[in-house]
Amino acid sequence: MSSSDHDHTNPPRPSRSLEGRVAIVTGAGSRSKGIGNGRAATILLVEAGARVVCLDANLEWAEVTTTMIEEEFGKDRATALQVDVTEETQCKSAVDTALEKYGRLDILVNNVGVGGPGGTAVDVDPKEWARGLEINVTSMMLMTKYAVPAMEKNERHPISGRGSIVNIASVAGLMGGTPILLYPTSKGAVVNMTRAMAAHHAPSGIRVNCVCPGMLYTPMLFGEGMSEEVREARRSRSLLKTEGNGWDTGCAVRFLASDEARWMTGVIMPVDAGSTAASSGMSEGMSSTLAGGTESAKH
Repeated sequence: MSSSDHDHTNPPRPSRSLEGRVAIVTGAGSRSKGIGNGRAATILLVEAGARVVCLDANLEWAEVTTTMIEEEFGKDRATALQVDVTEETQCKSAVDTALEKYGRLDILVNNVGVGGPGGTAVDVDPKEWARGLEINVTSMMLMTKYAVPAMEKNERHPISGRGSIVNIASVAGLMGGTPILLYPTSKGAVVNMTRAMAAHHAPSGIRVNCVCPGMLYTPMLFGEGMSEEVREARRSRSLLKTEGNGWDTGCAVRFLASDEARWMTGVIMPVDAGSTAASSGMSEGMSSTLAGGTESAKH
């Protein structure tokens, strides 16, 4: 049997290890010591072997994440930076910091997002609308603008390519029925932006995928208060009748960032306990949450 036959019939096994890789996670903090999507993704990437630059507009929240990592995994595994990802110069500086401190960039997790203003097209505030789009959509473009050239400097690996980008959207970007306009509009934009980026950067060996969390119970929500009735209503809308949390998003991010997902790009992955498979449940769950006084649009 020739070596080419051997390679054809016995391809190399992808590893879930991220040892030697460097990641940037935006929105890597969470309120107090809670586990939001960004903090969960950061911790799980480090657990898999990566070093992570943790970006957050609130430096204290990012530092809590790096402290949690240091206590569990040791020093020099994560760095906290205060960054406003709607500011282009700060996005560039964050990528430069990753390159200066760790020598490369392999993974970008675009996690920053806000619920944004309430209202339909009739009554939404146009200035708040523009700011919401800037945070939820433009920030991901700006981070990618500087992350892609950094990844293109990497030697192209036969399995992992040169890099992986994971954008965080929401099931609200996949379905109708959300009772406000900004959030589903912006998250729908992230979904199709992911597909476009996947096509643009595939020739460079950079994969771009998207995670769409459902109605998770995260610090962004319970920090603002949520009644047990609303919490139970959200839980009951899913097919599995269980409650999700930040770790569920983090696990999906880690998978898509790893070589286990090496043949996946442009993928839109719901993490929602089946909510998008039962269309009425999602809109009812979001409506009941708003009735409870909390913006359900925020995952």
